[in-house]
Amino acid sequence: MKHLNSLLVAAILFMGIGVANAQDENNPWAIEIGVNAVDAFPVGLEDGQSVSSPRRGELFEEFYNVNDHWNILPSVSKIAVSRYVGSGFTFSAVGTINRIDKLGDVRVDDLSYYGVDGEIKYSFRDLINGPGGWFDPSLGVGGGYSWIDDIGFGTANGIAGVKIWFAENVALNLQSTYKHAFEDDYGVKHFQHSAGIVFKFGGKDTDGDGIYDQDDECPETPGLPEFNGCPDTDGDGIEDRNDACPETAGLAEFNGCPDTDGDGIADPQDACPTVAGLAELNGCPDADGDGIADGDDECPNEAGPAANNGCPYEDRDGDGVLDKDDKCPDVAGTVANNGCPEVTVEVIKEINEFSKTILFDYDKASIRQESYSALQSIADIMKEYPNTVFHIEGHTDSRGSDSYNLKLSKERAASVRDYLTTIGMPNNRLTSEGYGEERPVATNNTAAGRQQNRRVEISLNKNRDKMMDDKK
Repeated sequence: MKHLNSLLVAAILFMGIGVANAQDENNPWAIEIGVNAVDAFPVGLEDGQSVSSPRRGELFEEFYNVNDHWNILPSVSKIAVSRYVGSGFTFSAVGTINRIDKLGDVRVDDLSYYGVDGEIKYSFRDLINGPGGWFDPSLGVGGGYSWIDDIGFGTANGIAGVKIWFAENVALNLQSTYKHAFEDDYGVKHFQHSAGIVFKFGGKDTDGDGIYDQDDECPETPGLPEFNGCPDTDGDGIEDRNDACPETAGLAEFNGCPDTDGDGIADPQDACPTVAGLAELNGCPDADGDGIADGDDECPNEAGPAANNGCPYEDRDGDGVLDKDDKCPDVAGTVANNGCPEVTVEVIKEINEFSKTILFDYDKASIRQESYSALQSIADIMKEYPNTVFHIEGHTDSRGSDSYNLKLSKERAASVRDYLTTIGMPNNRLTSEGYGEERPVATNNTAAGRQQNRRVEISLNKNRDKMMDDKK
């Protein structure tokens, strides 16, 4: 039996230590310092005993007879170290000392008392109060070894107690333990009562935010209880780890980012965060509605195409043809002629009235000086039609050989063309050709007719558009 008791105590101690080492809770450790009282009377009758004796009474008889039965050492006589093991269970290692001078009503010489015990207790605190609370009753079991003078014996223990918490980490512990000794020959069954102050410790709060690391989802960064210890730097109600803009207060719908201009686009995605704009333009406005953001629009208040940087195309000459399509943007023209003025029959007549006065030196291609004013008038008219190619024709009468007349007509037409270029006409707007005597306008049998045939005429070049493009 003696060895069985020792094995039981050892098993209880080993189990408790093993469980304790496997757990980790906030403030898992506690130390208790207090006093204890030993009472051997109300432990139940001995074998064959029918009535109470001075040494032993019935179970719980005179349980609170302090004066007659309790042995109390007037000093610190109990030290316990406890470890919370989870789910309401606590393991404690307890050491006690005392001085025995009463075994029931029997006085004995001062006997030394030592006890070493292991306890597993279950707390009803959370069941009664919810999490926390000041009232903390408990029940437990345990085992240990006690010595009265030189006699040692193992015990199996039943425990009942209550803690009264004054603060989170400080409590008064009141406890009664029944210690059952199996060795009847020399073991002493007894109750041990104690009162002590309990101090909890061991909780770790790395970031100092008042939330223990065990419960702190951000143990290295100070945070808030409502976010399980995680911070909300900008105070917008969205914890930093879920906040796309943790340092700027924002809205939940934008993952914690602000929408300063209220256009429904979060500032990080808004190219114009302080001015309300359109989603399709990355939050930038388009005042003229032309699909070009104001910041990129050179004419933000006038609708215009992107090809013209958001500005409308001008029509400087007011002819109904936009400058971009107007080959004569500064001269009013017609749509049919790409914005350029069209030469009328009357204009050609006017030009040829001047051309009739063009004179050449006899039998030569050189222009006589008195013809210069007429040529200037012709050039002035031509300049009014900047997209028109004019054709200068040289003609002769029938006197002389065909080859000679053809040569002379070509040279005279070229002379007129060259002169016009010297007074400002672009070369690409003039062509010339001589036709000799092939195209008479009057009879060559009279002097008057021959004079009419010796002429320079100006007409429109039928391939003028192609020629203008080729010359560019």
